Amino acid sequence: MGKMLAFVYGVTCFFLFNAILIYIIVFISPVFEPQLIDAGAEVPFAQALLINLGLIVLFGLQHSVMARPTFKQWWTKIVPTHIERSTYGLMAALALTLLCWQWQPLPAIIWHIENPIGYWMLVGLFGFGWLFSLFATSLMDSVDLSGLRQVYLYWRDKPYTLPPFQVVSVYKYIRHPIMLGTIIGLWATPTMSVGHLLLATGFTVYILIGIHFEEKNMLESHGELYQKYQQETSRLIPFLV
Repeated sequence: MGKMLAFVYGVTCFFLFNAILIYIIVFISPVFEPQLIDAGAEVPFAQALLINLGLIVLFGLQHSVMARPTFKQWWTKIVPTHIERSTYGLMAALALTLLCWQWQPLPAIIWHIENPIGYWMLVGLFGFGWLFSLFATSLMDSVDLSGLRQVYLYWRDKPYTLPPFQVVSVYKYIRHPIMLGTIIGLWATPTMSVGHLLLATGFTVYILIGIHFEEKNMLESHGELYQKYQQETSRLIPFLV
């Protein structure tokens, strides 16, 4: 793959991944009645449950397996190193697109808040969660995380170096603010359907498992520096967990 083509590929993957992330937020947004996650023709409950669980597991496997160092070692024999991260983002975007496209409605209501104050508090918390996650992402080297830095350096004939480990802003108090914001965004809704509950539960379980493996990778990459950081900060909730 030529240098310019690799750069265009990386930029395209970046925009595709971010587009589907935005759609996921819209997909479960409490602003819509019914929520998009509950729209469409219904199939039998057991069938819908199995399909939806399969979609969540498929995304979880893609997102976890492709992030493991052992997989990357094999994968980069097929996919050039400079586009590995962009390809990871593309595969994640495709898995999320499939999830939204094939998701089966389970619209039975678990809870519904009619009180205007409670309703708008939860809508506000929904927005806060996703904005907090975006803010936390902006504090990281998101250009490297998305693969843009890798394809840019390849295009400019410059060697790739791993970004230094830095602790700034909210990262001084919690190690995974992006995940905290995502969990808040998944659960903060005035109307919780069975389908939304399934998605929120599945993604939360995946996030907690993913954090475990991510921290193992960070320890391998940064050693005592990250171990000290673990001892000084909470994982998700400041001063608690």
